[in-house]
Amino acid sequence: MALYTADDGCRIYYDVYGQHGPALVLIPGLGGDGRFWRGVVDVLQDDFVLIVVDHRGAGRSDRPTGTYSIGRIAADVAGIVRLHNRAVHVVGHSTGGAVAQTLALDHPDIGLSYTISSSWARADERFRNLFLARIDLIEKGLTEAYQRLTHVLGHEEIFLTQQAEQLSEAVAKAAVALKPLPVTAARLRMLLDHDRLEDLKRLHAPVHVIAANQDILTPPALSAAIADAVAGARFTRLEGAHFHPLARPQPFADTVRRFVEEIGHDED
Repeated sequence: MALYTADDGCRIYYDVYGQHGPALVLIPGLGGDGRFWRGVVDVLQDDFVLIVVDHRGAGRSDRPTGTYSIGRIAADVAGIVRLHNRAVHVVGHSTGGAVAQTLALDHPDIGLSYTISSSWARADERFRNLFLARIDLIEKGLTEAYQRLTHVLGHEEIFLTQQAEQLSEAVAKAAVALKPLPVTAARLRMLLDHDRLEDLKRLHAPVHVIAANQDILTPPALSAAIADAVAGARFTRLEGAHFHPLARPQPFADTVRRFVEEIGHDED
């Protein structure tokens, strides 16, 4: 493990896996815990250097009160990458995909390519109402209901059945895991403020957008809008629900590997 201290004193937790090959930074979704990527790490760590971050306000990082933004999290990630003094291929899922967009636009020096998985560039009305409802649950202290809804929105039925015991434990621990609740609510609100759709039209870096066919949290149309906005972007659809990199790490890792290898060949 390692800790990066941001300019406001917030300590950001991250791990580094692997010793050889191109470097990838893996940015998790709203849960903000880099352990989301454990299956993908297992597949890729022999051939890549993987920098796996926790968000501020989540995971094992500090959880300061106050305003949260995608831009602030992107700046944290950029700071971690610059510590390692090498450009990386950026891989972000969901909220991490919003962070990846912001890195590409606001910190272009750190990225060789950007993989944006199951994300959005502009909240539509459905997305806005869904996340306003999730904010309501948190602000009312209904942490178990919030966690159960997250599971239903994020996973396929077969995963819910196979992992029922593990998911029930997560529900039981939600009141502690989501503390402090004002921080969790602030992190939810920042998602509604993320709007880079028009900005993406000026992006010329290599971009790979991934959508999951059964995703009801960020449906494929939201990902397709990102791909449509970026000239030359690749668009890939995979099987699975929103948390597909966790539930189906092999196909996700394989498609990331192919894209990064092709970028490398293009640079030779």
